[in-house]
Amino acid sequence: MYNTLLTSLEENILTITVNRPDKLNALNRDVMRELDEVMMEVESNKDIRGVIITGSGPKSFVAGADISEFQGLNHDQGMDLAKKGQDVFFKIENCSKPVIAAVNGFALGGGCELAMACHFRLASENAKFGQPEVNLGLIPGYGGTQRLVHLIGKGRAMELLMTGNMIDAQTAFQFGLVNYVLPQEELMTKARAIMLVILTKAPFAINRCISAANAAVGGREGFTKELSGFGDCFDTDDMKEGTSAFLEKRKPVFSGK
Repeated sequence: MYNTLLTSLEENILTITVNRPDKLNALNRDVMRELDEVMMEVESNKDIRGVIITGSGPKSFVAGADISEFQGLNHDQGMDLAKKGQDVFFKIENCSKPVIAAVNGFALGGGCELAMACHFRLASENAKFGQPEVNLGLIPGYGGTQRLVHLIGKGRAMELLMTGNMIDAQTAFQFGLVNYVLPQEELMTKARAIMLVILTKAPFAINRCISAANAAVGGREGFTKELSGFGDCFDTDDMKEGTSAFLEKRKPVFSGK
């Protein structure tokens, strides 16, 4: 049914697997479009009562966005790209049914943003999280500047956003970014076990837990600022240098222009 996603429905739990293992499951336009489509299916299909999102293979949940799609974009096109990504992740965050991220490896850039859009996260022992966009002369554009602050606090978030450093699974647990750290072979079993407990509860009450908890972290003004900042970066020489260096597998030389 999908080209970049694998889906499996069992015991009213839909498992969505991002399936681009040759690209470490990087998010491209096709993945984002299909995530949008599958979340609409989640809302409309009464047989689906909960969702688990994971990545294919042992190495990566989602290693980031497909940077090759960023080249040649201008300010407005960059903002449009980010707006589409934010809209998809808002659908996940505001889904009326519970959504768990089972993070089975790298969750970087857009992958970290995808995990954070889910209602909560479990991680395998080899998982690594980060927002390395500054290495490309960019900022996160799919909600990362906002959700990271909400989940781990402003100071820790600012450090990760400005250094582009990764954190391992145990650090993510200590920071409150993930609820559990597990051996990889136990990750999906634990995610399903938690979801099965949730599915014994009243669906309406679960829905209201989601909407009330989301309301606690405020409105969308910060996301709008992120969109603007993301677009602004596309007008800089540093963004062009950063993305070129990434694709050419060399270190960028930033000029501040």
